[in-house]
Amino acid sequence: MGELISTEQEMERVVLVGLITNNQDEAHAREYIDELEFLADTAGAVVVKKFFQRLPYAHHVTFVGAGKLNEITAYIKENVIETVIFDDELSPTQLRNIEKITECKVLDRTNLILDIFAKRAQTAYAKAQVELAQLQYTLPRLTRMWTHLERQRGGIGMRGPGEAQIETDRRIILDKIARLKEQLKKIDQQMTTQRKNRGKMVRVALVGYTNVGKSTLMNLLSKSEVFAENKLFATLDTTVRKMVISNLPFLITDTVGFIRKLPHGLIESFKSTLDEVREADILIHIIDISHKGFEEQISVVQQTLEEIGAADKPTIYLFNKIDAFSYTPKDEDDLRESTKENWSLDEWKNSWMAKNNTPSLFISAKEKINIEELKEKLYEEVKNIHVTRFPYNDFLFTEEIAEE
Repeated sequence: MGELISTEQEMERVVLVGLITNNQDEAHAREYIDELEFLADTAGAVVVKKFFQRLPYAHHVTFVGAGKLNEITAYIKENVIETVIFDDELSPTQLRNIEKITECKVLDRTNLILDIFAKRAQTAYAKAQVELAQLQYTLPRLTRMWTHLERQRGGIGMRGPGEAQIETDRRIILDKIARLKEQLKKIDQQMTTQRKNRGKMVRVALVGYTNVGKSTLMNLLSKSEVFAENKLFATLDTTVRKMVISNLPFLITDTVGFIRKLPHGLIESFKSTLDEVREADILIHIIDISHKGFEEQISVVQQTLEEIGAADKPTIYLFNKIDAFSYTPKDEDDLRESTKENWSLDEWKNSWMAKNNTPSLFISAKEKINIEELKEKLYEEVKNIHVTRFPYNDFLFTEEIAEE
């Protein structure tokens, strides 16, 4: 972890840019920019202003229109802004053109997420995964990167291959990508062997959007000390712990959080981390019910699970942070139909319970509300699988699982 930054003056000053398009209405655009601001804050920046433009689709040359880009450029120069961050992945051409016009550092959502991953990676394995994703992102943008490197810029978005690659060329990067892939392949094989050595114990994986409380719940259930913080991607390294409920042992795994527009390179690089999800017997899908966009976050997680072939596993929907849930009751004189913004927690419970047959629980990991109910449900689900594997077993085990 880097040094904590205490004042706004020491933090990188940035502006954010988002589009309102035919495929993304204003409400969603503003929600995504709020999330981008959270990402920027996690990376160590302070957001000074947010810009929006309404276009049918992103401009292929400059992402936004010429007039809007001139407005952004003027603001950057008047307010000493160091970086402009766009809420979608920019093409190499867009990056090059925008940087030439604004004369400041230009990042996109993918670059920002990669930077946070570089900052958060603790183990050699996680660092290698992040570096691979960074190099794959950098490769088609070499011309633009060389422009950056000539100016010796640092800070957000410049970690990893950054200044150390001033003398590099495309062949060197390709060779390094090949070496990293080979290195990760060997570690993948070791981790696959580790998973096999755990025997047939039932495995439970915590999945969910980033910052929904997975690590907090992991600490609570397994009495471990996984790093938990109100930041995006607080933990990158997979943590596996042995847990016992009423003499029934099983393994529980904390995994990296998902997010909208997660770079495909990261999904590829974090293959072994996601293998923990793929090979799990039960998923606990943790949802932050206090977040106004939690239904879309559920969809993002479901889509990612489908991409990695893990969508059909037995799943417990765990609605966390009920202590932070709030709603505005509809006025008795208001004859309009009730909207989801007006639903109480009980109405949400009834809605979700009525929608599907998937077990759904409502808890607060922070305040330890309904944790016993969760343990009972977890015991029931694990036992259902366990008895088919060990039909003559009395659930008393002495095997110790090494912590990872």
